[in-house]
Amino acid sequence: MNFMRKTLPVLMVGAVLGVLVSVGGMVFAEKEPNQQMGTLPLEDLRAFSEVFGQIKASYVEEVSDHDLLENAIKGMLSGLDPHSTYLDKKAFTSLQEGTRGEFGGLGIEVGMEDGFVKIVAPIDDTPAYKAGVKSGDLVIRLDEKPVKGMDLADAVKIMRGKPGTDIVLTIIREGEEKPLKITITRDIIKVVSVKNRMLEPGYGYIRIASFQSRTGSNLRDAISELKKENKAEPLNGLVLDLRNNPGGLLNAAVSVSDAFLTSGLIVYTQGRIENSRMTFKANPDDLLKGAPIVVLINGGSASASEIVAGALQDHKRAVIMGQQSFGKGSVQTVLPSGKHSAIKLTTARYFTPSGRSIQAEGIAPDVELSRVKLEQIDDGYVPVKEKDLTKHLSNGEAEEAKEKENTKKVNNDYPLNEALNLLKGINILK
Repeated sequence: MNFMRKTLPVLMVGAVLGVLVSVGGMVFAEKEPNQQMGTLPLEDLRAFSEVFGQIKASYVEEVSDHDLLENAIKGMLSGLDPHSTYLDKKAFTSLQEGTRGEFGGLGIEVGMEDGFVKIVAPIDDTPAYKAGVKSGDLVIRLDEKPVKGMDLADAVKIMRGKPGTDIVLTIIREGEEKPLKITITRDIIKVVSVKNRMLEPGYGYIRIASFQSRTGSNLRDAISELKKENKAEPLNGLVLDLRNNPGGLLNAAVSVSDAFLTSGLIVYTQGRIENSRMTFKANPDDLLKGAPIVVLINGGSASASEIVAGALQDHKRAVIMGQQSFGKGSVQTVLPSGKHSAIKLTTARYFTPSGRSIQAEGIAPDVELSRVKLEQIDDGYVPVKEKDLTKHLSNGEAEEAKEKENTKKVNNDYPLNEALNLLKGINILK
């Protein structure tokens, strides 16, 4: 691969804490030695010292120096942007577990908006996903505790807990007249990063739920499986589903993009310090040999998902279909602070190959799809078909059952159905 190698870093653009928390991506990196700090603001430090002393002397309860200084650090970081934060020992450990794809929690990626916890996306097949949590939901209560006034770390601590225990999220959802209460049972989350199946002969489907350390290699395995299932024939097209994918490792996003590109930029980052300026380029190994791709995105597609969609869109390698993506275009660095804690600090913005920053803008789809609800019409009419005739010939029951199941999944998913139709149209035009 053609991306930068370092001693310590794991490049990320979609953080995973105990419940998959924070939409901030990050770069694990060591602090630069001999970094210039500039002139100390003595007057401001004097004011800080006076406030510190007043709290120690006059607050209604005794507060330890450690707690005061830790809270001061939290305040400094939370005042910068929604993704810079302080990670205590537990949060730092959960972050590292999340990048490996197994952790305890609910299975949601969240951020803060107007003082409330906002759901960026539920992760496939997790407790939150099964309970009906949706991208864009605003959490106003955790059990009976109001979220207003909490910082993200405090909210995360409440959402974490022993597997098997319940938590009630009170949420506000667009289109609902009153708040909804959703009970979720905590569990050990094992995220299956890549899933695949054939939609119908010649047309494959790959779903990436999040970007983890092995997502790139898992994608290549999935493509090989699709080719075998298609009897080793070249695929006529592929649907790459990144809906409600909140991000993950930057290197994984680069690897996924590189699987379909043969040359040129994939993504680059720019920041104030030298090690925040990086460039990632593609290698000449398009695994689909130019077969058309449709990438599905929505408002829950963030960070690493937007890197993939932006790269394939800029290179005109895929048609992007769906809704505007989340718009998370910054990179964070996790800097160790003491023995067991760290700070997560925004240090760079990332840009698509054409130089677009999608920060607070998102990726605009080439083909926009409205959010619709499909309902099956049941008018009692059932037409007679060949299979209903006495002594009709069989055409392979196992294959027939499998084809029916795939057809059902496509027909019940409007965006996926449209993506498949588009792939067929592209092949007809070719």
